[in-house]
Amino acid sequence: VQLVESGGGLVQPGGSLRLSCAASGFTFSTQRMHWVRQAPGKGLEWVSGINSAGTQTYYADSVKGRFTISRDNTKNTLYLQMNSLKTEDTAVYYCATDPGGALRGQGAQVTVSS
Repeated sequence: VQLVESGGGLVQPGGSLRLSCAASGFTFSTQRMHWVRQAPGKGLEWVSGINSAGTQTYYADSVKGRFTISRDNTKNTLYLQMNSLKTEDTAVYYCATDPGGALRGQGAQVTVSS
């Protein structure tokens, strides 16, 4: 299993970023997928999940209405569109095959700062 995140960076409060996660080594199209994050000095936090077909999505209350998870099973890629970013969204973001993040990629740093 390999998960490779990209798209992180530095953005001002109120800005947007889109994260991507390229998956390989397993049958992506049959796997529920998740995004989790880890803020400095804190534990892993589940952010969002999506079913295998991409028809059902789930969000933590802290990001609901601002983040959108999606997937392209033809490209074995998971996405996280992040809008209206806040300083408290600063974290390393991981895509994962489980909501606890036990099997996750190397992460993408997202820094929200003015």
